[in-house]
Amino acid sequence: MLQKTVTLNQQEISFNDFKKEVLSDYKIAKISRECSLLGRREVLTGKAKFGIFGDGKEVPQLAMAKAFKKGDFRSGYYRDQTFMMAIGELTAQQFFAGLYAHTDIKADPMSAGRQMGGHFATHSLNEDGSWKNLTKQYNSSADISPTAGQMPRLLGLAQASKIYRNEKSVQHKTNFSNQGNEVAWGTIGNASTSEGLFFETINAAGVLQVPMVMSVWDDEYGISVHAKYQTTKESISEILKGFQREHEKDGYEIFVINGWDYVQLVDVYQKAAKIAREEHVPVLIHVKELTQPQGHSTSGSHERYKDKERLQWEKEHDCITKFREWILDFELETETGDILRFVASEEELIILEKEAKKEVTNAKRNAWNAFLNEIKSELLVAVQLLENVAAKSNNGTFITKFKNDLSAIGEPTRKDILATARKCLRYLKDEHFSKKIELQNFIKTSLQDAHNRYSSHLLSETELTPLGVLENKPIYDQTKNLVDGRIIMRDNFDAVLLKHPDVVIFGEDAGFIGDVNQGLEGLQEKYGATRISDTGIREATIIGQGIGLAMRGLRPIAEIQYLDYLLYALQIMSDDLATLRYRTFGKQKAPLIIRTRGHRLEGIWHAGSPMGGIINNVRGMHVLVPRNMTKAAGFYNTLLEGDDPALVIECLNGYRLKEELPTNLGDFKTPIGVVETVKEGKDITIISYGSTLRIVQEAEKDLAQVGIDIEIVDAQSLLPFDVAHDCVKSVAKTNKLLVVDEDVPGGASAYLLQEILENQNGYQYLDSKPATLTAKEHRTAYGTDGDYFSKPSAEDVFEKVYEIMHEFNPQKFKSLY
Repeated sequence: MLQKTVTLNQQEISFNDFKKEVLSDYKIAKISRECSLLGRREVLTGKAKFGIFGDGKEVPQLAMAKAFKKGDFRSGYYRDQTFMMAIGELTAQQFFAGLYAHTDIKADPMSAGRQMGGHFATHSLNEDGSWKNLTKQYNSSADISPTAGQMPRLLGLAQASKIYRNEKSVQHKTNFSNQGNEVAWGTIGNASTSEGLFFETINAAGVLQVPMVMSVWDDEYGISVHAKYQTTKESISEILKGFQREHEKDGYEIFVINGWDYVQLVDVYQKAAKIAREEHVPVLIHVKELTQPQGHSTSGSHERYKDKERLQWEKEHDCITKFREWILDFELETETGDILRFVASEEELIILEKEAKKEVTNAKRNAWNAFLNEIKSELLVAVQLLENVAAKSNNGTFITKFKNDLSAIGEPTRKDILATARKCLRYLKDEHFSKKIELQNFIKTSLQDAHNRYSSHLLSETELTPLGVLENKPIYDQTKNLVDGRIIMRDNFDAVLLKHPDVVIFGEDAGFIGDVNQGLEGLQEKYGATRISDTGIREATIIGQGIGLAMRGLRPIAEIQYLDYLLYALQIMSDDLATLRYRTFGKQKAPLIIRTRGHRLEGIWHAGSPMGGIINNVRGMHVLVPRNMTKAAGFYNTLLEGDDPALVIECLNGYRLKEELPTNLGDFKTPIGVVETVKEGKDITIISYGSTLRIVQEAEKDLAQVGIDIEIVDAQSLLPFDVAHDCVKSVAKTNKLLVVDEDVPGGASAYLLQEILENQNGYQYLDSKPATLTAKEHRTAYGTDGDYFSKPSAEDVFEKVYEIMHEFNPQKFKSLY
């Protein structure tokens, strides 16, 4: 009898824990739903700009959260608010702070108001930019809005666990991994699985066999478009059946589950986590029969495109409604015949639901007050300043009107305050008194504060910035050791791999043959197939691998075989990699180095110079354009001392050109943002970069024969460009400027002109019109002649310079034509 009592007590204790967990989950689900409902209202009343919420997806996210462990990473979908709440990384007040775009990182820890709500991130970095111990916290990589854009990064986050488990050289990095036991969790809407990035990632993860659990939230629609127009067979799990692993054949484990079935969801997610974590097998979980009670977003209503039958079905199959029914219906009979229930009556749930609603209402109010009161305090300062200048100014009547209008705004924005102050300053332009200076200082300080709120952290602002790495020149033997440029690249990478055990290099043909130009020759054999590896032909996920690996403490160098192929990956570079530090207010980083080669190859698809498009899409990265392999190797050495992402474009036609082999491989460094004067001259400044610089050097000899002494400046670095403003010093000496590159007209050459003429004020030193010499507007034609007539030649450079000199001194330089 005593034994039975003990057994019963143990059951009761176990059941009470279970009951507590279930009711806690239910309350989280209700809090999340109330956030969605109130969030929509805040947008429609104008307090927030836009809303996209996680209503209808609450229950499967609770199940996912139970299987998610510290050290794991999420790369997800902007409807995952319930999951973030369940792991304790999002409160209701933070949810609303994000909705209002509160620029305080403590109020909105996801992005400090830089991203719209639904974009979730945890903090991977300390204040000094150093890494936290990622194994001791739940991790969410910062979301992006482009559909399926989270997928490539997910691949790298998962692959990092595989590397940490299998590569001895990095197993000491215990702040990033516990023997590779971390799972990368991906989420996506069913319609977004139509994107190519989804399929590319799914295939690559299957090939690599990485610990990834991919959840597809399926509510049968993509905005207003039904699944029958989105997916073959209307089912992603059906068409991916061929990925199911079989005996002795790698693949995926695939689960299909209804999104309202709490018990089965918990079970499936536990199984999925165990498979991925222990076996390093990717898992796909297709979560069906979900709903979207408020439609896609605050931009419209789903009643416009769902019929009455569908709307009724959604009402009945709402996952929280089903969860509630299960809680009320649940009964468990003990050995003694007692009936255990989660609640004694529905009234208990009603009380819990009211508590959840009240919590959310309070959270909304507190978030709004915190957001608004901060601005109101600034408004009071501005109003007082305007009142002070109005009392002194001859235009006081007008200024008082502006001041009164500003004071009357009940819910002001910083735009209201600063716009008013700046307009009033116009009325004071002819007056001088101390109160005017106070207003001017207020405006200047506000603009400086705005930079911190809205424009900071584009690049590293810590001591780890690669811009702080000083030049360390190559050292040479007394006896010149001339080798092919590729040998310098190869031997420097050898030194890099030895010096930095966390460096991994991968790309198409990068492994076994050592890249198409032999810059990695023999290194896979020396360092192993984990550190030097081949990939499939899939540029977007090559970059994604690099992003994810870099976010987990490794130093990846991702190779894109040719620069033109970078266009496949430019969206990921632009939307994810280049914005990561910015959109997390400096709380996450991915110091990925992208290696590629371009310039002067022939043909439309291999010309290798779409520079203008690149530099205007990847602000937040460094773009480096070395003229030879020694300079390129120096850039890699520099970047590995810092923590910013970068693109290094090697000269495709430079691998076989002879260069002197340095003796300090791995240690010499090319500074970023520093130009180099390759040849001094007095008549005209010519700025170029990469292979085209050699065209300029070729023309220099011919120009000298006709009495023109050119100064040649190698840009070396496009982002950033010439931080010391050395180019304007050259222009001040020569009073003439020509920018030569092989991009299309208005591309990188236009960017360089703006930098020199506008940012460096070079216009004031010119005696003649500044000029550019670029490729033609079309893509480069194939063949030797195609290249000659598509891109600048030495003859083009000669004649362009001569034309400028003719305009300057027509008597000395007679017209050629």
